[in-house]
Amino acid sequence: MRIIITEDYKAMSTMAARLVAGQLYLKPKSVLGLATGSTPIGLYHNLIDIHRTIGLDFSEAISFNLDEYIGINRNDVHSYHYFMYENLFNSINIKPENVFIPNGCAADLEAECRHYDNLITSMGGIDLQILGIGNNAHIGFNEPDVKFEATTHKVKLDNETIAANSRFFSSVEAVPKYAISMGIRTIMLAKKIILLANGKNKAEAIYKTIYGGITPKAPASILQLHQDVVIIVDREAASLLPHDSTHNCILSV
Repeated sequence: MRIIITEDYKAMSTMAARLVAGQLYLKPKSVLGLATGSTPIGLYHNLIDIHRTIGLDFSEAISFNLDEYIGINRNDVHSYHYFMYENLFNSINIKPENVFIPNGCAADLEAECRHYDNLITSMGGIDLQILGIGNNAHIGFNEPDVKFEATTHKVKLDNETIAANSRFFSSVEAVPKYAISMGIRTIMLAKKIILLANGKNKAEAIYKTIYGGITPKAPASILQLHQDVVIIVDREAASLLPHDSTHNCILSV
């Protein structure tokens, strides 16, 4: 596990974009696992800039999104399908047929989850997975106490997550209560993982992820067992981390 501490959100986003761009230069047909929410927006905007200025090519890339709300049409402005096209896909040369996002309106949600995992497997697995983290240390929509062995599945969102996501909706009541999410097992099968976090409200979750016990109560703690994880945080999100750690490589940039 590598930990990179950056000065601020802008630097965090720039660093993450460089790593994603490097992945695509080394393997143009990379399978990317992508996240939504406010945290990766800066990363996506940086990738757009790299695409426009020096020609970062997405034409062979394949993407799988971490999650999607259940019951929201893909064209709804609150859907993660809409989010990804608005913040990334409309501005790069990725092929629509290479974009995969869970269908939260599927008639058979269990079959949709199985199909999604089978698609990931058929593409050779995820080469690089981008993650954000919730205040309660959830990754994807895997809330505390979700089993580590879960694959893509239907998730009931915690009240804390609903409250946090209400900033994107007209009210707390308007936030969907359920979502489809890649499970912890699906995430852990990715060959490389980059986790992003910024702000003091994420400091406790980051501490638990790196130094806490490995427990479903802090879902991101399972990343301690992954062979290739880079955690990029700004100084506020890193505020609880010991700077004399002998267990992790902490770089300050």
